[in-house]
Amino acid sequence: MGTLILAVTSLFLYSVGTALQALHFRGRVQSNIAITTLIGVLALTSHGLLIGQTVHHDGGFDFSFFKSSVLISWLIVFLLLGLNLKKPVQSLFLGVYPLAGLTIILALVAHGPSRLVSEQSYGMLSHIALSVTAYSLFSLAAIQAVLLYFQNRQLKHNYNSLLVRNLPPLQTMESLLFEMVWAGVVMLILAIVTGALFIEDLFAQNLAHKTLFSILSLLVFVALLVGRYTKGWRGITASRWTLAGCALLMLAFYGSKFVLELIFQRGG
Repeated sequence: MGTLILAVTSLFLYSVGTALQALHFRGRVQSNIAITTLIGVLALTSHGLLIGQTVHHDGGFDFSFFKSSVLISWLIVFLLLGLNLKKPVQSLFLGVYPLAGLTIILALVAHGPSRLVSEQSYGMLSHIALSVTAYSLFSLAAIQAVLLYFQNRQLKHNYNSLLVRNLPPLQTMESLLFEMVWAGVVMLILAIVTGALFIEDLFAQNLAHKTLFSILSLLVFVALLVGRYTKGWRGITASRWTLAGCALLMLAFYGSKFVLELIFQRGG
């Protein structure tokens, strides 16, 4: 199947999924987890086949800026669909589906230098897999933190908005946020450890700044978890710390890739 057909199919399915979630959010249709899951799985399948044609090349994988974004957005959708089977995270689809569609469009229309990693580089591929999983989990945590932030503010001002009426109770939202942060911290620690084991020279490979920002973000998330269990941090405070850690992590990954690939045009 052609790349363009797969891209259009994925965009169509993500658009349908977004529209249904928006209608549910506004109370126009009833939520149906079977239909939500079916549309998501179909979109995920088409998206995955597209990755097979754009990211995977003979003998290696292209982890350049836009290709990595397509892979990360696929994993975000995959994780969210899995969570949605047992957790009340349906509201996150309104942010995740458009994000996935945007990465597909950018991967098709924007171009930059390739950063190929050989299929035989098992250590590096394991580091990348853990890193991508950590970024995906923290991306979900960032969206969750934004929703929690506005939910807190509106509840404090007794504003019974659509957002407040559609989101789960505040305590549930907070629990979900910290579950995502915990999972992301574990993946990020493993990613940093595998990076230290399998990357020979961080400075020679222009990865020192990426490592620095990743460690700084890890420290922020660890501080958040410590504050949660020692000082009872929650609500707006938890949201702000989560978003700060996610911002540092995005600087580590997208900031370094943007500068190296799109400004200095350095491939790999």
